[in-house]
Amino acid sequence: MDLIILRHGEAGKSLEAASRDAERALTVSGRKEVEEVAEGLARLKVEVDYIATSPLKRAKETAFIAAKVFKKDDLVEMWDELKPESETADLYRRLSKLKRDSGVLLVGHEPYLSGMIGELVSGTRQARIILKKAGVAKVEISTFEPKASGDLRWLMTPRQMKKID
Repeated sequence: MDLIILRHGEAGKSLEAASRDAERALTVSGRKEVEEVAEGLARLKVEVDYIATSPLKRAKETAFIAAKVFKKDDLVEMWDELKPESETADLYRRLSKLKRDSGVLLVGHEPYLSGMIGELVSGTRQARIILKKAGVAKVEISTFEPKASGDLRWLMTPRQMKKID
């Protein structure tokens, strides 16, 4: 299984109340950057069979922009397992039920996503992985049992994605 891990784009200022923070939207420049990153993924011929996103507004917006570029608007699903406070074990359980040869685009937040990447490729959430806003990584999952693990194929910033021909 190929996981394409996309951090949401630039959003408005952080809000103190968690309930209000969930409603932070992407900025205009954040939307544009996400679209350029998604176009870079399309130029890389990334295969996407599933699109799962955190239900927080900025992540949903990011997922729908990517889905539009891939012409797969109907694939977007909200997964609570991608909320910032969620447990990766719950996400791995859900992913393990999907077809093994599928491409899954996951859209979420930091530090959850970089911790997940580190956990998958090194066995520890403390690995120093930096996933910028609208940054993207590809992890090829080799197994979910006895614990989820895989290989990091690439990790790119939005600037690098824009340069892909």
